[in-house]
Amino acid sequence: MRGQIILSHGSDSAPEATKVSALAAQAEALGWQTQRPDYRSDDARGHAGSVAPRIARLRATIESLEAPPLLVGSSMGAFVSGLVSLDVPVAGLLLLATPSEIPGYARAFDLRPGVPTMLIHGWRDEVCPLAGVQAFAAKRRLPLLVLDDDHRLGSSMDMIATQFRSMLDQLAVAA
Repeated sequence: MRGQIILSHGSDSAPEATKVSALAAQAEALGWQTQRPDYRSDDARGHAGSVAPRIARLRATIESLEAPPLLVGSSMGAFVSGLVSLDVPVAGLLLLATPSEIPGYARAFDLRPGVPTMLIHGWRDEVCPLAGVQAFAAKRRLPLLVLDDDHRLGSSMDMIATQFRSMLDQLAVAA
């Protein structure tokens, strides 16, 4: 086994969602273990109300592991993954369609400085405006790949898979 990856789906989605399922299959084929927490019961509380329970669920999953995992998140899953990295060690972050804030939730998006991070966003994201993640990435000098896609990034799976593979290769070399 090369390491552990936790893939967090977005709101109004599920552990079987297209992106997290495809990335989990890719990682498993390369010898990584994956987990996909089910946040649907948390999401029933609404966007702002789901953040704290999602954070608690993700933290508990991480704390049960022997080594820091790579966190992969889409939308709300990205937001929560970044915030969790402030509290517990993680090996890296791959964050897709990341909101810079959740209306009604007190904390803005953030992550632990120094954690290997890749942000991927769509130029036409109608849910999480690009300007917020661009400003976040610029302030912290983080890599941000902006693709000709919308919030779901459904037309960009090949490019996302390529970036994911690159991140996995970098983590394998660092281990």
